Amino acid sequence: MIKKKKNIRDIDVKNHSGEHSHDDGHSHDGEEINFKSYLPAMISFVMLIAGIALSYFEVAFFKGWVSIVWYAIAYFPVGFPVLKEGWKSILQGDFFTEFLLMSIATIGAFAIGQYPEGVAVMLFYAVGELFQNAAVSRAKSNIKALLDVRPNEALVYRNKDYTSVNPEEVKIGEKVQVRVGEKVPLDGILLSEKASFNTAALTGESKPDTVAKSEKVFAGSINLEGVIEIETTKEFKDSSIARILDMVQNATARKSKTELFIRKFARVYTPIVVFLAIALTFLPYFFVENYVFQDWLYRALIFLVISCPCALVISIPLGYFGGLGAASKNGILFKGASFLDEMTKVTTVVMDKTGTVTKGVFKIKEIKTIDREEAEFMKYLMAMEEQSTHPIAKAILEYKAEAEDFQATNVSEVAGKGLKGTVNGKTVLVGNKALMTSNNIEVPKETDTIVESIVMVSIENKFAGYVIIADELKEDAHEAIKQIRESGISNIIMLSGDKDSITQQVAKEMGIKTAKGGLLPEDKLAEVEKLMSADNKVAFIGDGINDAPVLAASDVGIAMGGLGSDVAIETADVIIQTDQPSKIAMAIKIGRSTRRIVWQNIGLAFGVKAVVLVLGAGGMATMWEAVFADVGVALLAILNAVRLQKMKW
Repeated sequence: MIKKKKNIRDIDVKNHSGEHSHDDGHSHDGEEINFKSYLPAMISFVMLIAGIALSYFEVAFFKGWVSIVWYAIAYFPVGFPVLKEGWKSILQGDFFTEFLLMSIATIGAFAIGQYPEGVAVMLFYAVGELFQNAAVSRAKSNIKALLDVRPNEALVYRNKDYTSVNPEEVKIGEKVQVRVGEKVPLDGILLSEKASFNTAALTGESKPDTVAKSEKVFAGSINLEGVIEIETTKEFKDSSIARILDMVQNATARKSKTELFIRKFARVYTPIVVFLAIALTFLPYFFVENYVFQDWLYRALIFLVISCPCALVISIPLGYFGGLGAASKNGILFKGASFLDEMTKVTTVVMDKTGTVTKGVFKIKEIKTIDREEAEFMKYLMAMEEQSTHPIAKAILEYKAEAEDFQATNVSEVAGKGLKGTVNGKTVLVGNKALMTSNNIEVPKETDTIVESIVMVSIENKFAGYVIIADELKEDAHEAIKQIRESGISNIIMLSGDKDSITQQVAKEMGIKTAKGGLLPEDKLAEVEKLMSADNKVAFIGDGINDAPVLAASDVGIAMGGLGSDVAIETADVIIQTDQPSKIAMAIKIGRSTRRIVWQNIGLAFGVKAVVLVLGAGGMATMWEAVFADVGVALLAILNAVRLQKMKW
């Protein structure tokens, strides 16, 4: 069971050098930004512009203490929250934070008479924070959409009537009614004849999903047609939607190595910057003629503003958050930002066959008859197979033919071979070649080359024909292999527990050169470990049930978990909710796009800051350039990260 960490609404994306969270207008928890959030910045902006205008036109009264008080009032709405947060951090033993940098820089600007610049630095910092809030809020919107899917009531049949209760109070086996437009509250099976559901929030697919009686229904699906009834099969805490939500919430807590490095870097970097600023203020006294304390203090303050690590510490987590959100919007769930990174390193894709590239459902592939019409032949066969519960029998009975006038009697099973019985007074054998041979019935040699499952039929001791039964390829299986190759991964391998002859045929049809069949779960694990020991970065794709050991051992375990595979959600690192293998290449592309944007932001932040730091230390940059190097670069990095939410893959 995945353990809950903390609700996604509580996750602090920024959480700069310390573990504090901003609770006074500088929060990055993605809450709705309203007019009140912008009001302090608007007041400061109006007063700053008015003060600059009054100074420019040399208005008589705007001198001395009047201008100082004016700019102090302008500073207060945006400066007080930062000063307060800096003081709280110091009390908690976390001295070197961005709040301390901004506080020292702006108070220092006031101390040397640079009042407009002191207000401007803090104002632009506050505006930058507001933009960051908005960006994080947008980045979380896809994941919040999942939270909105959480059902909040269930109509349960109790005491001869339907009663509205909290889904968490519903027990397994109870009957629940779902009206048109309502969300299915718990996983269950459909009691009504049929139903149509919108599963877009769960799978990313907008196409309605039609379900027949006794088939599975998943919590969070929206009922589109008529009032339906379901019988619950899981408690709410174990339902697919609850576990998916839990997984997505925890994903943001699993940081990538880049993200963790930047946080550690910020904790070391910030105190170094503070001590360098102190050195820049006082050391020139010993080496420079005509040393002017005020000039060097101004340079040090510029140095502090430029050095603020905001652009790095917000844009990098925001980039990964955008990647997680973009993936979930497309029906791909990463269990953490670290797996976005791992996807970019994959060099070998290993996939299971049944349930991964095939539907895992038997279908009639070909019908071959001898001296009989196909419809008549199938009526004999269907009459016999009605007596069987084998999956192949189910596939045959899906054949569209009216066979009420064909009745099978005296049907008996021949162990390991098939069925023997009488249909409308004629002796009929249905089964494999061994059954035919043991009854001295000659079988055409062409059947020897057929690798799929084959059902042979004899009527009145004469071979009547055969039906080829095969697992059907998923609609996008060929496209999936093509896209994986186009993403630069040429080493694609198929491992299956199915017969080797069938595995080889499916692999050949899909253009996969290396394939092995007849493997037990431990055999698959041994094959993958062998690949990993040869320095291959392996992504394994399986159905999440018998492939659990390999999913856990591979570098990236990708489960075709659909909505109902508990083992997939538990074991895999990435879940393809739609069961579409073509999403594998999309997951790789999203991982690469995320990593590219993160490194663009790192390069941008370090590059611009390095240039302006040198200029500032040399006295060739003012506070205005410093503001651009800090807030401007942060905003550019944020806008770059937000691009992930608009990309198409």
